[in-house]
Amino acid sequence: MTNPLAAGSLTGKRALVTGSSRGIGADTVTMLAEAGARVVVNFRNKEKRALQLVDKIQAAGGEAIAIGADLTDPASVAGMFDRIREEFGGLDILVMNASGGMESGMAEDYAMRLNRDAQVQLLEAALEVLDEGARVVFVTSHQAHFIKTVPTMPEYEQVALSKRAGEDALRAMIPQLEERNIGFVVVSGDMIEGTITATLLERANPGAISARKEAAGKLYNVNEFAAEVASAAIDPVPDDNTRYVGDLSDFTG
Repeated sequence: MTNPLAAGSLTGKRALVTGSSRGIGADTVTMLAEAGARVVVNFRNKEKRALQLVDKIQAAGGEAIAIGADLTDPASVAGMFDRIREEFGGLDILVMNASGGMESGMAEDYAMRLNRDAQVQLLEAALEVLDEGARVVFVTSHQAHFIKTVPTMPEYEQVALSKRAGEDALRAMIPQLEERNIGFVVVSGDMIEGTITATLLERANPGAISARKEAAGKLYNVNEFAAEVASAAIDPVPDDNTRYVGDLSDFTG
């Protein structure tokens, strides 16, 4: 795993990465831990994977705990932050990685509840534990970030619309964050090879990911994109609060 963060660069920092039992979240939380941060591995229902990741981080000399929480359940989120306050005393980094909406068997409004409503509720609750000078990172896709101007594949449209609605609602909170010197960064990337979303899209629309890869020339893999997310936790905040990852030619003209 390639880690862009220097060893010891986050010593003394405390970080929560939502949806970090696997995929981009798992690689991101591992990178933060390798840089010295005490980390929270958050999961919804993959407790075994989360505990295995905690064991791996601890075996490498890091400090980590696993906390289960359903982000669409305010009581569950409150319980997570109570535990963080007890264990770590607060947070310096919040990576808002968890998202969804393509899973089968979910309610029709699940994407909007998770990708917009739950994200706002999460950040509002996090303000109780985020210290002054903290950093918040929201992870999204180009397909969602540019959905207002560039159509996406039909199978992903509802997720993209809900992710953009969540991004807009979080951006509305930037003045509130700035009052406490809390930085906010959106990390927007193209489709990422090896993610659950890519797998579900390929299942719904065979050839969709390979076609996107051909159009873009390159798609980042999970580890490469996680490195960008981890870097966004410490790099200066861009002027437009957005860190773009990968080719933009199909989205910006």
